[in-house]
Amino acid sequence: MPPLIPNERTAGQAAMVSRARVLLVDEDLRDLEYYRAILLEQGYEVRPFSSYAEAESCLGNEIFDFIVVGQGSCVFEGRRVLERALEIDRRTPVLVLARCLDMGCYLEAMQLGAVDYLEKPLSPSEMARAVATHLRPRSLAA
Repeated sequence: MPPLIPNERTAGQAAMVSRARVLLVDEDLRDLEYYRAILLEQGYEVRPFSSYAEAESCLGNEIFDFIVVGQGSCVFEGRRVLERALEIDRRTPVLVLARCLDMGCYLEAMQLGAVDYLEKPLSPSEMARAVATHLRPRSLAA
C-alpha cells in the first residue's frame, strides 16, 4: 500500500487537531481582546469569556489545555474558575493575570495550584513565553 500523501484538507485537519485549546477569562474587555489576539497569533485555539461565571460553567462541558484567568480585583473574582479548573483536572495549567499585584491573591492562587501569577500588561513575547513554559498538551500528558 503506498504511503498517504497529505493534501491541503488533511494537513489542515491535522493542524486543527494539534492546536492547544486555551480558555481565557477576563472582565476587562480590552485585556480580553488583547490577550486573545496574542494567543491566536501564537496558533492557539482560544475560547474567550468576559464573565467568570460563564467560564466556570464552560469548564464542565469543554476540555482545555491551558487556562488564563484575570484576577479582577483584590477580591480575586477569578478564584472560582481556578478552583473549578483544578477540580476537573489538576494537570491543567492555570495562569493568573493581575492588574496590580496583591500578595494575598498571589499566595491564594499559588496555594490553590496556579502555575504562575503575573502582572498585567504582558507583552506579546512575555505572554507567549508564559503559555509555552507551562503548556502541557493533552496528547503529551496522556
